[in-house]
Amino acid sequence: MANTNLQFKTNYVVESKIEPFYKGGKVQISKDEKYIFCTCGSRVNVLEISTGKIVHSVEHDDQEDITSFTLSCDDEMLVTASRALLLKQWDWRQAQCTRSWRAIHTVPVASMTFDSTSTLLATGGCDGTIKLWDVVKQYCTHNLKGSSGVVHLIQFHPDISRLQLFSSSLDCGIRLWDLRSSRCVCVLQSHYSAVTSLSFSPDGGTMVSSGRDKICTVWDLETRKAKRTVPVYEAVEGVVLLPEDKDLSEIGVKSKDLHFITAGSKGVLRVWEASTARCVYTQTLPSPLTAVSEDIFPLCALSQFVGYNDEVLDVKFLGKGDSHIVVATNSCQLKVFELLTNSCQILYGHTDTVLSLDVFKKGFLFASCAKDRSVRVWQMDSDSGQVHCVAQGSNHANAVGSITCSRMKASFVVSGSQDCTVKVWDLPADLSTTGADVHQLTPRATEKAHDKDVNSVAVSPNDKLLASGSQDRTARLWSLAGEGNVGLLGVFRGHRRGVWAVCFSPVDQVLATSSADGATKLWSLQDFSCLKTFEGHDASVLKVIFVSRGTQLLTSGSDGLVKLWTIKTNECVKTLDAHQDKVWGLHVSRKDDKVVTGSADSNITVWVDVTEVELAEEQAKQEDLILKQQELSNLLHEKKYLKALGLAISLDQPHTVLTVIKAIRQVENSGELLEKTVLKLRVDQKESLLRYCAVWNTNARNCQDAQAVLQVLLTHLPPEEILQYQGARTHLEGLIPYTERHMQRIGNLLQASMFLNYMWQKMRVAGAPARAPPVLNQS
Repeated sequence: MANTNLQFKTNYVVESKIEPFYKGGKVQISKDEKYIFCTCGSRVNVLEISTGKIVHSVEHDDQEDITSFTLSCDDEMLVTASRALLLKQWDWRQAQCTRSWRAIHTVPVASMTFDSTSTLLATGGCDGTIKLWDVVKQYCTHNLKGSSGVVHLIQFHPDISRLQLFSSSLDCGIRLWDLRSSRCVCVLQSHYSAVTSLSFSPDGGTMVSSGRDKICTVWDLETRKAKRTVPVYEAVEGVVLLPEDKDLSEIGVKSKDLHFITAGSKGVLRVWEASTARCVYTQTLPSPLTAVSEDIFPLCALSQFVGYNDEVLDVKFLGKGDSHIVVATNSCQLKVFELLTNSCQILYGHTDTVLSLDVFKKGFLFASCAKDRSVRVWQMDSDSGQVHCVAQGSNHANAVGSITCSRMKASFVVSGSQDCTVKVWDLPADLSTTGADVHQLTPRATEKAHDKDVNSVAVSPNDKLLASGSQDRTARLWSLAGEGNVGLLGVFRGHRRGVWAVCFSPVDQVLATSSADGATKLWSLQDFSCLKTFEGHDASVLKVIFVSRGTQLLTSGSDGLVKLWTIKTNECVKTLDAHQDKVWGLHVSRKDDKVVTGSADSNITVWVDVTEVELAEEQAKQEDLILKQQELSNLLHEKKYLKALGLAISLDQPHTVLTVIKAIRQVENSGELLEKTVLKLRVDQKESLLRYCAVWNTNARNCQDAQAVLQVLLTHLPPEEILQYQGARTHLEGLIPYTERHMQRIGNLLQASMFLNYMWQKMRVAGAPARAPPVLNQS
């Protein structure tokens, strides 16, 4: 059984998030190369390159999509344009809008850029016009007309003294504008498809243009003629001229001739010699079987960030110390994120959407299954963190929706499919591979397990049992002990809808199942009876896992919630709410201190257990409270009422403050002492005292103490000062009805005492001498 002294978990908090930050469009890097600026709907996100985290984000108040943005050359100003035809200038480090003005364009702005001095801003519109703005004096300086259609590219000549602007639109020509005369001087014709990028030589005499027509053109800006057309055999999105004063022989630059580097549809960087139109270097993407080294691979990628993950279908911890996570998104590629930097590897192999993942015990080997009817086994290199496929098998007749790994050692995987079968695949003892070869897996056993799709499979901690959950509303227990077929041991019946997940307890002979009926159930493996039912989700429960050595459960549902349950009490201890859609992925780290969740809202959240931290904080608060209460007791004993009252107010305990007031009112000259003590309090302490008086005044027992304090405050403080107190009007209005009631009660008591006096005067006892009546205290 589980350790009874185990500390139950009570809370998790978000440690980090991987969320969408880029959905296509412009990307710009700051001059200091520390930040990446990119658009995501109505926001411009600022990504810190070293950590991969979003450090700043700016968004238009009207939440209209941002159509274009640009960062000034000095990294100080960010300007954005939205569909609402508004231009906004931002102090992006503070995420504050410093200036906003209407773009004079009649349709959205498609492109914008700053000049090298960061004083001129050019905007190109979908209406074929270009406008120039003086951002210092804040007015429009030029309105350039003549472009045909959307102006999607716009760039200043780097030498600002030339006052030249280059633009390109739908006619695929590059227009050269003279800003002195506001005229188009010439149109450079060479491309037959959209021009994507321009790059200038340091002396400003040469320009290279790239296009999606698979060519790059070298231009002489003095003669305004094309010097060379270089076929690059791919649609090019970006081109950069290489500096001539640096030794770049590592990437094929052997001469002083003009060289440029292209990035295009093939996904690799290539270096070209302009004079010979020859590719002198092609970037080599590192093989997953070798360690990455900058000496071996010039132009190697330092980091790769994924801006949008689409729907997250599964997520698992991976690597040494759970330093990575592997994610199955709504695609045929797997993504492996390093949690420290958010850098991502993309794994290719499956040919259709990957549906499920599972990791072997040591964390360096994991399995995946997909709609392409195959299963794959992947291995992570413990040193470099590179992942490659080591084995694959395809024998199912339909999409493979679930997979699980052996628990004791990496000896087999089990898959469950929409063809209603489960298959057991034995792994070779040595999974090392050479080159592109991978081991081919064949199933050791195949069993028709259910009448409908198999949604989930799980292997017991001793590798002898297998559980399967299906759309047919049942879960089944199978024996894996025999060498041949999988043997059925029993059926778990009780769910009203399909079973989404099954999971074995790590310590007890218990199976947990979660279903589309919104319930999670615990079953006995001995007699297949239902032991407990946990209900709390408003929709399907998609995943269930054990935590705290089998004493607690974590469940995730279609309602976007993750719930923590204590099995012994059937109580939902905590509900974690950080997702807006179905939470498909749920996994706990090997140390049991972190949880990762992945949702259909494209967010991946890493949660950390803060039970011990919160417990320590609570204990520290309790200890501090005890010490202060002891100090308060000592101050009252020593009759240091001012310090006692200040301490009681700092504890924010109205009853303790009342105790101090009562103690003051019991000594000689109580009125004078109370007045002296209250008036020496700080303003914030008087505010609290007024608030407490409003509470005390509601009770007949304490009203005299409240009225005594009020008398001091109202007598000695001017009304203007009292009205400055937070909530003073509310407190004073609350005092009036109760004070009137107390006055009425005292008035009634006074009448009754006078009537008693009168009766006493009139009463005569036969044979008794007349005595003076006792004087009643009428206060």
